[in-house]
Amino acid sequence: MGAVNVFEEHRSLLFTIAYEITGTVTDAEDAVQDSYLRWSGVDADAVGNQRAYLAKTVTRQALNSLRTMQRRREDYIGPWLPEPVVTLPDVAEDAVLSDSLSFAMLVVLETLSPDERAVFVLREVFDFPYADIAEATGKSPAAVRQLASRAKAHVRARQPRFEVDAQRQKAVTDRFVSATLGGDVQALMDVLSPGAVLLSDGGGKVTAARKPVIGAENITRFLIGISKTPVPDMRVELTSLNGMPAIMIYRGAVVELAVIVESNNEHVTGLYLVRNPDKLGTATRTRQVSR
Repeated sequence: MGAVNVFEEHRSLLFTIAYEITGTVTDAEDAVQDSYLRWSGVDADAVGNQRAYLAKTVTRQALNSLRTMQRRREDYIGPWLPEPVVTLPDVAEDAVLSDSLSFAMLVVLETLSPDERAVFVLREVFDFPYADIAEATGKSPAAVRQLASRAKAHVRARQPRFEVDAQRQKAVTDRFVSATLGGDVQALMDVLSPGAVLLSDGGGKVTAARKPVIGAENITRFLIGISKTPVPDMRVELTSLNGMPAIMIYRGAVVELAVIVESNNEHVTGLYLVRNPDKLGTATRTRQVSR
């Protein structure tokens, strides 16, 4: 198989690795493109494990991007959220992949160091051997094991696990949308978990809550206030982003807001509002992801 065909066979895997390490579509695509340029100068037939080699290459590019971005994010205005991606329905068939792409997980991964994040993604999501991860990250196998253990414990402590029921989650999302658009305060209070958290990312470019909004009462007040603001030519579309139920709000043909809904199958536990226009330009384009 030619070098180009080998790369194309692994492209969706490489994008997924880079996206989960960086949290941004743009940087993930750049990392994939840089990896392709490096791969084009390699004798593909001489590479014994092409999957591992390509994963190592894209990980290094993604890590470079993440380290650069982290310095910028220190000055980011308000909460920083990932760029949402549209995925194919078959993502739900792979529980590990679906969970790793969720906003809930990506927000937790933001609290890891770049090395911890890369090690966690390669080990827990893609099941690469420690030796391969060590080569990709420039660490010793012993150091990689320590990073993996620390990152896994950190994620487990902040990301509760429960059995996802797609139909029940959709029902919760439908109730949430109906209550919000209808301005029904009581219905909104009923569908929100008492400890629900809302994060809103405007990046300082559009109006957004600059701190987390915590609790059903505070979130209800916040959302009812937003719903009273008229939006010309507004259109609401129910969709799926990052494998999670979501709402896209358009002004004409332009996406104004993406709302990703997290639930425990009974109540909404988290809301992620992406308003930064820089993160919405690719929010309608379906991405091929894989393990």
